[in-house]
Amino acid sequence: MGDFVTYEKIPERAVLIAVASKKQTRERTDEYLDELAFLLETAGGVPVARFVQAMDHPSSVSYLGSGKLEEIHQYIKAENIEIAVIDDELSATQARNMEQALECRVLDRTSLILDIFASNAHTAHAKAQVELAQYQYLLPRLTRMWTHLERQRGGIGMRGPGETQIETDRRLILDRISVLKEKLREIDMQKTVQRKNRGKLVRVALVGYTNVGKSTIMNLLSKSEVYTENKLFATLDTTVRKVVVENLPFLLSDTVGFIRKLPHHLVESFKSTLDEVRESDILLHVVDISHPDFESQIEVVNQTLAELGCADKKTIMVFNKIDAITFSDELKQTWMAKMNDNCIFISAKNRDNYQEFRDLLYKEIRDMHAIRYPYDNFLY
Repeated sequence: MGDFVTYEKIPERAVLIAVASKKQTRERTDEYLDELAFLLETAGGVPVARFVQAMDHPSSVSYLGSGKLEEIHQYIKAENIEIAVIDDELSATQARNMEQALECRVLDRTSLILDIFASNAHTAHAKAQVELAQYQYLLPRLTRMWTHLERQRGGIGMRGPGETQIETDRRLILDRISVLKEKLREIDMQKTVQRKNRGKLVRVALVGYTNVGKSTIMNLLSKSEVYTENKLFATLDTTVRKVVVENLPFLLSDTVGFIRKLPHHLVESFKSTLDEVRESDILLHVVDISHPDFESQIEVVNQTLAELGCADKKTIMVFNKIDAITFSDELKQTWMAKMNDNCIFISAKNRDNYQEFRDLLYKEIRDMHAIRYPYDNFLY
């Protein structure tokens, strides 16, 4: 018998496209495209080139102007590019017109994030959440999915089957959405019961931008093995561990990372996961101090927390990855002044300042426990 031959999947090559509007400077657009490139690489693609058009706002018909579309089309033909990735959420009309103009597959930022979530969903809960978000994203775009029928049917007298198929698909998707929502309601009820059964322990939740090291800190504190990788959205499922610092037990949860322009469908679908954040007593807001745009990432996380109704929760800022920068005492002093010393600078990877971090966390948990359960003060 002959040997089996295995073929490696060749990564798809893509161009990245964005609009630099009046509200968004060219520098900020470049930062967004850096993140879009990281998203594409996480999904298994290869960014080859970038195209940016300065406009007051994106075209409602084709996102870009006709001249820019033709320039990109010529590049795509010359370089055999398979995908164009747009750093915004496109309407069905914009996506359809761009695909016709560029003659390649067009993905917007939302569909790219949904694809990454789908590949990282491993439990039944996460899979149901992602599937619901995908169907909610797909529903208003069904007409675009059926454009291949338009080419086949030739116009007059052949309009019926395509329209019928769209309506059939719409009904099937709506039915599936109902099933998924019911399934998630049942899971939510189970998780609510689980949270109630955890007793009176103080709850601490790790929050932050995606890929800042939350899972590494989770592993460090709980001595457990939570999956970590230098990719966006490596963690989707909330992990809860009972941790003891000094003589004091508490519950620590790791949550899905936030990102700018996080699709609304995902926020809606992951509500039960984010309940761990809502019901926590203390937030550990983890920041990648080595990221050039870390202050903007902090704003994104704070905005998302405000939308979840968690802006007023007790928060400790954990500036992680100090091993990756030339440390600045001025930066440390600035942030400690802002946070009334309620922040810490660490390297979870190298365990730098780990004991100071544990001491600060213990103090906050002890104080929270003493306020809520004054009769337990003999523990301290």
